[in-house]
Amino acid sequence: MSLGAASVDERPCANFGPSNWQDTFLHYADSQSLGVNESMKEEVQIYKEKVKMYLSSNDNNIIQKLSLIDSIQRLSISYHFEREIDEILVQAHNDFINNGFATEDHDLHFIALRFRLLRQKGYYISSDIFNKFKNKKGEFNEPTIVQDAKGIWSLYEAAQLRVYGEDILEEAHEFTYNKLKSITNQLNPSLADQINQSLEQPLHKAVLRMRARSYMSFYEEDPLHDKVILNFAKLNFDMLQKWYKKEIGITTKWWRNSEFGTKVPYARERIVELYFWPFAMNSELKYTTFRVVTTKVNQWMTIVDDTSDAYGTIQELELLTLAIQRWDISYIASLPECFKTIFNAILEVTDEIIELSSARNGESNLVLQCVKQALSHYVQGYVVEAKWCYESYVPTYDEYKTNAASNLGYQMLAITFIALGEFATKETLHWISNNIPLILQASSLVARLTNDLASHKFEQQRKHVASSVECCMKQYSFSEEEAHAFIKMDINNCWKDMNEEYLKLIEYIPRPVLDCIVNMARICEFIYANSEDKVTNCALFKDHIVALLLDPVVV
Repeated sequence: MSLGAASVDERPCANFGPSNWQDTFLHYADSQSLGVNESMKEEVQIYKEKVKMYLSSNDNNIIQKLSLIDSIQRLSISYHFEREIDEILVQAHNDFINNGFATEDHDLHFIALRFRLLRQKGYYISSDIFNKFKNKKGEFNEPTIVQDAKGIWSLYEAAQLRVYGEDILEEAHEFTYNKLKSITNQLNPSLADQINQSLEQPLHKAVLRMRARSYMSFYEEDPLHDKVILNFAKLNFDMLQKWYKKEIGITTKWWRNSEFGTKVPYARERIVELYFWPFAMNSELKYTTFRVVTTKVNQWMTIVDDTSDAYGTIQELELLTLAIQRWDISYIASLPECFKTIFNAILEVTDEIIELSSARNGESNLVLQCVKQALSHYVQGYVVEAKWCYESYVPTYDEYKTNAASNLGYQMLAITFIALGEFATKETLHWISNNIPLILQASSLVARLTNDLASHKFEQQRKHVASSVECCMKQYSFSEEEAHAFIKMDINNCWKDMNEEYLKLIEYIPRPVLDCIVNMARICEFIYANSEDKVTNCALFKDHIVALLLDPVVV
């Protein structure tokens, strides 16, 4: 039998569960006021101006201001104060360049905090500053450090920004992780809960908007918390929540009107869960159009994924790929109706991207070229995997990763962000499209590898392409447990790639573009944490979604 001659009776079956949400968000689509009145807006503005005064004040020293920035970032309100925060960090960086860390800054917590805040802003600060916390044997000075839980925790968070060759941060990461695990039961419950949350997903690998609600509770329990900052964070959270519900309502309405549920019945309906990719990429209010459009793109790509895994023959997938590569529906004229629905959906969403991009920046022709190229990469990768699956071929781990980096769809999501933001310059579009940048490859691999660790057992219950786990076991003659450990190490290396590239690119590529790429890795660290797939098994995501999108915060 030739490739692609598979009987329709041999189509794989995934038995995906239904959506948890049905029409929960639908009535928000046409809501006009969203419950945000002028009084609420005025209150938010008053609090905002007070926080700006805190940041601009000359009364506080640099350590107090860095602590304030840390709380503001954890509460996910820092985007309101970018200019004020930048000014403080420029001062902190200049002080370091001129004076190093002054003697009064020798506290481990503040040295690690300053290091982390400057590194994540794109300033290269040498990790040698942590040598002062080592003894003559070159080991961390345990008797002193272990009495400082907050300092150990700060060093653990700072170590997440390590790059290749930073042995001291590798040592610090292992040391702090083990120490924190051993002492959390000796700490007060609030601090222990925060540290355990960080051990599961460090701050640098977390989506701050998703972490903000729990941090509000921790912050409120701190007797030194500032009520103005807390109330502003709560009001801001509630106001944005209303917009997020409307955005999901709009995309839910799009799904219903497109009749995907009946025309493509084998595919997962996961509008709400897939919304969290653009939500993670940038949750600011001004990117509302981007989130709506990208949720549609993400749902379309999930349909293609499910068509490859749970419906299409190789011949059908090859014809769909040709139709997309040549932008011509005639290639799939003889295929089942679902393929035409898929193709028309991407035409519709692409037209929307081009129209919006043209209105914003006038680079519509280049954007269209980039979109077509990214979509071509995406669907071609699935054809490769479909052939591997049909031939029962288990590629090497390296082969698998090469294909995975290009067909995950992250290039398409990044292009959409660039096109619908203020960033669609020729230089940025060529950078994201000509060769897949290393930072994007690394983000894509974090997504694919964390996904595989979570879903490979479910996928292997049916005829399915080998995952990275099986490929790793084959290439290195590993047990499944050894393969998991190796892949987790590879994921950590991907984070080093992203950290390193971020520091290199910050002078040339707009920060929001770099942030959105790293944020795509962050959402996957959450979605697939603890070897769980919260998209396929969406019941695992339900409580998080209720807290973030449906339950308001009590001010």
